[in-house]
Amino acid sequence: MPYSKTTALKKIVKLEKRYRLIAGGTSASKTISTLQYLIALAQSDKQPTLTSIVSESFPHLRRGSMRDFINIMTEHGYFKEDRWSKSDFIYTFESGSKLEFFSSDQPSKVRGPRRDRLFVNEANNIHKEAFEQLAVRTKEFIIADWNPTNEFYLYEDYIGVRDDIDFITLTYKDNEALSSEIVGEIESRMNNKQWWQVYGLGQLGESEGRIFTSWQAVDSIPHEARLERRGLDFGYSNDPTTIVDIYYYNGGYILDEQLYRKGLSNKQIADVLNNLDNPNTLVVCDSAEPKSIDELKSYGVNALAANKGQGSINQGIQYLQDQRISYTKRSLNLQKEYRNYLWATDKEGKALNKPIDIFNHCMDATRYGFESLRPSHEEDDEITAPDWIINAMNGN
Repeated sequence: MPYSKTTALKKIVKLEKRYRLIAGGTSASKTISTLQYLIALAQSDKQPTLTSIVSESFPHLRRGSMRDFINIMTEHGYFKEDRWSKSDFIYTFESGSKLEFFSSDQPSKVRGPRRDRLFVNEANNIHKEAFEQLAVRTKEFIIADWNPTNEFYLYEDYIGVRDDIDFITLTYKDNEALSSEIVGEIESRMNNKQWWQVYGLGQLGESEGRIFTSWQAVDSIPHEARLERRGLDFGYSNDPTTIVDIYYYNGGYILDEQLYRKGLSNKQIADVLNNLDNPNTLVVCDSAEPKSIDELKSYGVNALAANKGQGSINQGIQYLQDQRISYTKRSLNLQKEYRNYLWATDKEGKALNKPIDIFNHCMDATRYGFESLRPSHEEDDEITAPDWIINAMNGN
């Protein structure tokens, strides 16, 4: 049962204070268990209440907590189509209680009417001012969850500072609904100290290990933007095939995720590419799959192999670091990878001169696309992670 009563749910139900803060690692059931709890409360209310579920953008909501909510309700036989407003994204329970979804980038909602309960999903991606505006308009309690990739305002101004805080940490071990295969995937990364600290143990990480920073989210592609390239990273059974569009705009670049899916044949990939806007755009692909590239060409795709010579990964990373990069809010997988793409470490936490081999599918596709935009540097020495990052991660 994917929505069973896990240890994570039992721990969340026991929280009592006004602020109920939940940090946790990957697959810890933070969001699922919180939704289960809020659904149960709404169903049993004696007087109607309003619960707001908020995350950073509407695409994030639609493919995250909103989808999880509908799946939970449907699996348990609770969901009634006529009680779900597809225009306002509000569900009305038989008790009269309502559960609504909106994003923190909607000022009228953030500063709008009061509510009884609030759930802020992935609070580390929501601005402090928006969080506080939501909190002061909430009567009963506020739940917030996040992956502890780095310190932010809840660590600085709430945890250990206020006395109306319940703070817990959840890990994959609190989620008995996980399959043995997923547990094995998580535990196979135990030797990467930085990743394991955050995503395995649910403990606060350090931002110094992030490869990319300061990218900006934009609502959509401006009309004046020019599509320059498409980057493609092949996948199939274990990894997704990813396609990222690269636009030039006003001195910088905007990335727009077009595909992130497993199990696609080369013919299906070609069909996706040929049905996108501007289908003749040059597609720069992972050069490790020359047969796949030739097959794409046979289907009419304007495909080219990326340069993957010695040092090309780090040179490509440095070139990207030198650019002004934005991404569309609908590019959810790309956004997640950007925030979690780290320099690898050894068992002692010493920085290695290579990125981790995870959260890298959109990142690789992006790097391939930029490869043909980057000026040729045949004489370049191998590029390394910046000294200040290595020094910080190694405790120097």
